[in-house]
Amino acid sequence: MKSNDLNVKVTESQLETEEKGTEEESTRESDSNILDVSSDYPREKHISIQRHLADLEKLADLKEGELTMAVSQNTDLHVTDEKKPCPLCPEEKYKACYSHKLHRHLQNLHWKVSVEFEGYRMCICHLPCHPVKPNFIGDQTFAKMGAHYHCIVCSATITRRTDMISHINRHVNKGETESRFIIVPAPMSSHEVLKESATEVRVLPNYSTPQKSDSYFNPKMKLNRQLIFCALAALAEERKPIECLDAFGATGIMGLQWAKHLRSSVKVTINDCNENSVTMIQENCHLNKMKVKLNAREEDNYEAMGDGEENTDTIEVTKMDANVIMHLRSFDFIHLDPFGTSVNYLDSAFCNVRNFGIVSLTSTDISSLYAKAQHVALRHYGCNIVRTEYYKELAARIVIAAVTRAAARCNKGIDVLLSVALEHFVLVVVRVLRGPSPADDSAKKIRYLIHCQWCEERIFQKEGNMVEENPYQQLPCDCHGSMPGKTAVVLGPLWSGALFNTGFLRRMFFEAAHYGLDEAQSLLKTLVCEAECTTLKPYSIYSSYDENKQEECGVYIKTPNTSAESLLIHGKRKSEEVVQNAGKRQKSENSAEHPAFYYNIHRHSIKGMNMPKLNKFLSYLCEAGYRVSRTHFDPMGVRTNAPLAQFKTILMKYSAPTYTGGQSEGPLHLAEGVQAGEQVEAAADSKVEDDTESVEYDKSEVAATTLAKACPTYCAAD
Repeated sequence: MKSNDLNVKVTESQLETEEKGTEEESTRESDSNILDVSSDYPREKHISIQRHLADLEKLADLKEGELTMAVSQNTDLHVTDEKKPCPLCPEEKYKACYSHKLHRHLQNLHWKVSVEFEGYRMCICHLPCHPVKPNFIGDQTFAKMGAHYHCIVCSATITRRTDMISHINRHVNKGETESRFIIVPAPMSSHEVLKESATEVRVLPNYSTPQKSDSYFNPKMKLNRQLIFCALAALAEERKPIECLDAFGATGIMGLQWAKHLRSSVKVTINDCNENSVTMIQENCHLNKMKVKLNAREEDNYEAMGDGEENTDTIEVTKMDANVIMHLRSFDFIHLDPFGTSVNYLDSAFCNVRNFGIVSLTSTDISSLYAKAQHVALRHYGCNIVRTEYYKELAARIVIAAVTRAAARCNKGIDVLLSVALEHFVLVVVRVLRGPSPADDSAKKIRYLIHCQWCEERIFQKEGNMVEENPYQQLPCDCHGSMPGKTAVVLGPLWSGALFNTGFLRRMFFEAAHYGLDEAQSLLKTLVCEAECTTLKPYSIYSSYDENKQEECGVYIKTPNTSAESLLIHGKRKSEEVVQNAGKRQKSENSAEHPAFYYNIHRHSIKGMNMPKLNKFLSYLCEAGYRVSRTHFDPMGVRTNAPLAQFKTILMKYSAPTYTGGQSEGPLHLAEGVQAGEQVEAAADSKVEDDTESVEYDKSEVAATTLAKACPTYCAAD
């Protein structure tokens, strides 16, 4: 017995030695640093992750255990002649078999359905390392062994092969190509460098897909970034320096553009709650030769500025939740650009924003704002909406209403400076006015909208708390009287005030021209005409920029020709009251703001008539005495204060009939009908002359009958 125990101990030590030798050989064979099974790591790689099929067969030799080794030493039988179990299947699922059958089993069941990554194969595993719910049948319990894969990067267990491929692709898109036990940064070769507005940023693969990349960068939002930059540059002319926050940095492209172009006029803070994004922002700051400040202290080990040139631009990078940093600190300019809706961050944004500061937000949840998911709009914004012809402006007014309510909860009012709704986003820029009185004035502009479902006419409900007996009387149309049932819906609550500030838009256009932002210039030119509700597009920005004293919300803005006495002196209560009273007086004197909503000329066209060109139709409305302009919300939209009935009347007046086939409409076809009547008379004359055996034939009667069928309008006129 002692000798037998000694033999068993010897075999155990030999088995451990051979296992260690096998692991060392496999480690030496690996060319990459993805897996390392050294003793310092807490876990080793799973046996289902191998390079070659022969490695799985070697594992079968090791899994035979002590009994096989003992038998091989005491007898003359070879190990290869013995039955071997599958290393990736339990004994209940696959019993031990000879080597040729085991080879076929490993190749067909495990190796063919494996997932390849960096030269390794993640084979399917049937071992009980994946938790599966047991099945209870009668008094017996059957624990089903679930097939699964082991991730080579994070050691997660995935059941489906397609899910495993998607899981590995997500690791690659995030730059995670190393093992979870090896803390090595992702190779820089996998990062792509993009350039926008003289600012370079390094991005990850699939950077334009937010679900697959931590550092999201969308090239289609270039126009959005230019508009926000122009708004910040216009604010920087009022006071210097201003503290601005990019609450959702991602790659940091927006904050880098602020700091690179505005220099000492701004103090930029870029925030993000994702650690990978914060690392990417720091790398992009070094790429643009800017210093990085972490947690209000300057980073010690930053990269060299290059060429001996020292750059004094410093960007503060923080890793916090957006609500936390806006609660902790005060800013002059805050931009919110989350993925989706921004209503969850409005209360924090207005909590500590400084007086006369600016809050801009970009909402990308267009499915709910554009009435494709109405229940989501009701849940996020508390608004009841339907799909209308003016749905983009409706979306902008929904967002402004949510901003107004959030500001009013903090005893602040707003002045809308800019509202843009394009294909991919809705951008709103507002100025903050501190005090309960501005808050009350802004809250009064949130009203409900009555929309007619038949003719697309719309009007805001009248102010007051009294219930009206017949709300249909407020609509200019008479669809409810001529049609049975309910013909209108109540939408909202919505913002009913102005969507633009003309003075601020002119200053933004000046900044866009100064920095050479071509895309923003063309859009801002349209916005200025839309804010003034005029068709006079070409104008000199430098002359119009100095025409009027730039006064917004009672604040005199510094312009190139403005004297120092007209500027607001902060800290003096008396001067603030005087300037605010002047602003109220100017507002009462000039109360003509741009009309709400617009009409699409194609939606209200008359069937069978050719509409006039859009520019000519605008001139026809102007000649009729109405204010009119084009709108950026719709390329074929017309913003006017004319009612829909008058709009259709003018459109009908200057529309030409369509000539299609034998159909003819209107008095303009009279000459055509006369020619047809003359041809019929000639045919009747020839018939009477040729047919000698016929009775008396009334030529005029035949001609009149045929003409009535060919041209009823001509006969009715005759």
